[in-house]
Amino acid sequence: MNNVRGIVFDCDGVLFESQQANLAYYNTILEHFSEEPVEAHDHDRAHLCHTAASPEVFLQLLGEQRLDEALTLAAKLDYRQFIPYMNPAPGLTQALSALSARFPLAIATNRGYSMPQILQHFELEDFFSTVVTSKDVARPKPHPDMLLEAAKRLDLPVESLLFIGDSELDQAAAKQAGMRFAVYRGRMEADLVLDHHQELVEMLKQAQ
Repeated sequence: MNNVRGIVFDCDGVLFESQQANLAYYNTILEHFSEEPVEAHDHDRAHLCHTAASPEVFLQLLGEQRLDEALTLAAKLDYRQFIPYMNPAPGLTQALSALSARFPLAIATNRGYSMPQILQHFELEDFFSTVVTSKDVARPKPHPDMLLEAAKRLDLPVESLLFIGDSELDQAAAKQAGMRFAVYRGRMEADLVLDHHQELVEMLKQAQ
């Protein structure tokens, strides 16, 4: 993995195991509409809640007529109540500490307003030069907008960055942006497959 000058991370499924938090968040909104909750074993709907931006999730789960009301309710929720359901990836802090000493790091996530609270809670905010969310761009992943925005903020060529994701949305965004892609704990097509963040630390040491 030569000539990497910066690293961009997805949040959910990469920095954190957060499916339980995501389902609790969306099920709180579904309860307001007297809808059945999404269960972890409901793979398709659970995966939607884990990867897509909120407008798309609410559109799929509640329909267009209830979309605006759902987004209004979601904006009023204090996400801090769901953070205890999140677990940092194994060895995350140590890996970010090592990587941030050598590269600028960024986050590109389909989350909206919750990232500052999450990073502050886990004391990770100092590792990242910038955070791009779905609120910062016109189109969320799988579109390339937030990866291009991350490159712009880091003032680095897109092709010099490595994006670490775990879903087909991440894969598609990287391909459209022209950014190298590493899949974390997945088996989809990628430039690099990672099962642990420390692997990336070691690989980049060897490449320099």
